[in-house]
Amino acid sequence: MNLAYFPLINASLNGLSAVFLLFGYAFIRSGRYVAHATMMIGAVLTSAAFLACYLTYHFLRYRQGIGVTRFPDGPLRPWYRALLTSHTILAAVIVPLVLVTVWRAAHRRWPRHRRIAYFTLPLWLYVSVTGVIIYWMLYHVAPRLGR
Repeated sequence: MNLAYFPLINASLNGLSAVFLLFGYAFIRSGRYVAHATMMIGAVLTSAAFLACYLTYHFLRYRQGIGVTRFPDGPLRPWYRALLTSHTILAAVIVPLVLVTVWRAAHRRWPRHRRIAYFTLPLWLYVSVTGVIIYWMLYHVAPRLGR
């Protein structure tokens, strides 16, 4: 299995999840509940696929004795590290938030669903978008800095 494809797949899944989230938000604001639910299911599925691919990628790298890909020293490194840190912390926080939000929607607990979705959506969107930015910085910006 070629591990080189995983980062792009992971970034694509993150980006697709962000698109589903934005359309889901637009649909709920316009009262299109079925379309909203469809988009949110898409966001859950693409985020779950991302998590599966991400964990598989890092497991395979570990088994092959490949270390972590590091961002090179320089003026962008502190920005990259800050973004990566906030992304990582919120990625851990978002999983239970998404599960509770989806559970409340599935059980038609609409007032409670709306209350938690108010926090879940922006955090989930942040994690999805910053995942793409981190990919771009690590695999497109960093190689140019290392030359």
